[in-house]
Amino acid sequence: MRVFVALTVPESVQTAIAGFVAKLRRSTDTARWARLEGLHVTLKFIGEVPPEKIATITASFAQIPFHNPIEINFRNVGFFPNKKRPIVFWAGIEACPELAALAEAVDASLEPLGIAREQKTFAPHLTLARFKPMRGTPKLDTLLNAIAAATPFEFGSAIAKEFHLYQSVLKPGGAEYTRLATFGCATGDPR
Repeated sequence: MRVFVALTVPESVQTAIAGFVAKLRRSTDTARWARLEGLHVTLKFIGEVPPEKIATITASFAQIPFHNPIEINFRNVGFFPNKKRPIVFWAGIEACPELAALAEAVDASLEPLGIAREQKTFAPHLTLARFKPMRGTPKLDTLLNAIAAATPFEFGSAIAKEFHLYQSVLKPGGAEYTRLATFGCATGDPR
């Protein structure tokens, strides 16, 4: 099973981002746009694990101290690694330090199970598009102009009171996600 850990993105934020992306879609033919109904804030991509390991992973997440809701603001856009050689076009996430701490706790809980820790610094974002590999620098002037005209880059906010373990199934039309388990905030509202 291919699995990852993430926070959900509220429908209001998805709608705001969908309106923004609609202004950009025709400006480039080198981007593969994400399915916006599947937007999520990835805390940890685990990858392929045997189905029998899911119960152990779930038990390890149940031990994570997640006491306070996390406020998240969705704003700004950018490219990884940069706009000259883009691989990913993203919407930014600003959050209190507890978001990074939760990602670290998820990562640490998986290490004893033989799942390697992240080597990169946690950089929360929403992937809006991926760029097809190509020789040379893609022609992005039209896209960059469309992005500049589509301001403001404010997509809304959310209060995260739970995180989820998801299964990802790759399909020709894009990945399909199934929620396997939910882990709640101790001081949040009952689920």
